Amino acid sequence: MHLADKVAIVTGSGRGLGAAIAKKLASHGAIVALIDVHEDDLAVRTKEINSSAGTAEYYVCDVSDWETVKNTVDSIVEKHGRIDILINNAGITRDNLIMRLKPEDWDLVLDVNLKGAFLFTKAVSRPMMKNKYGKIVNITSVVGLFGNAAQANYSSSKAGLIGLTKSAAKELAGKGIRCNAVAPGFIETEMTDNLPEKVIEGFMSVIPLKYPGKPADVAELVMFLCSPESDYITGEIIRIDGGMAM
Repeated sequence: MHLADKVAIVTGSGRGLGAAIAKKLASHGAIVALIDVHEDDLAVRTKEINSSAGTAEYYVCDVSDWETVKNTVDSIVEKHGRIDILINNAGITRDNLIMRLKPEDWDLVLDVNLKGAFLFTKAVSRPMMKNKYGKIVNITSVVGLFGNAAQANYSSSKAGLIGLTKSAAKELAGKGIRCNAVAPGFIETEMTDNLPEKVIEGFMSVIPLKYPGKPADVAELVMFLCSPESDYITGEIIRIDGGMAM
């Protein structure tokens, strides 16, 4: 139980990677606050965790709205007295070629994927600094490293997360707060289930291991970065992609 009594926030945890990460942290003893905009998904995930000897609660929250984020974090601190872990996982896609990409779809993706991570980092920094301890893990992507056609907005948001990770790591290290990022490659989730077969084949062709990752693979790496075993790691971007970005 590496995380016994630690209080963790996982954004975008109604399904996919976020749900797997929340479940993993809870299995190691953390009290997990699940964050999403879809209450039905949150209720299901929270019930799953609580019925399997974990401890979870949920908060419906738009990660791109500062007042909502601040109020949510304040509520968690008021209830538990601390926040030890933040996983900035919330993310969406609105794919299109640049010449066809709507400005509002650019803004929406950047607001959720990048601004949301900034707002939650800003909100938890004070309680973490007060306790002189914290672990922040941002879920970026390999496309933030090498870009991707028809994903200029998504790639830019994920590249921005890398800059945010390094800046936060430098600012907060003196207060005992570590900030790292995980860059998944092709991971099987609800988001990837809807991709055309040709797109999936294209991804498989550039993965040396020749198979997609699972949400549990990412959750294991995030768990390590939240555990005491990773206390001397900060400011790192760790790929988990089967060798895709080698």
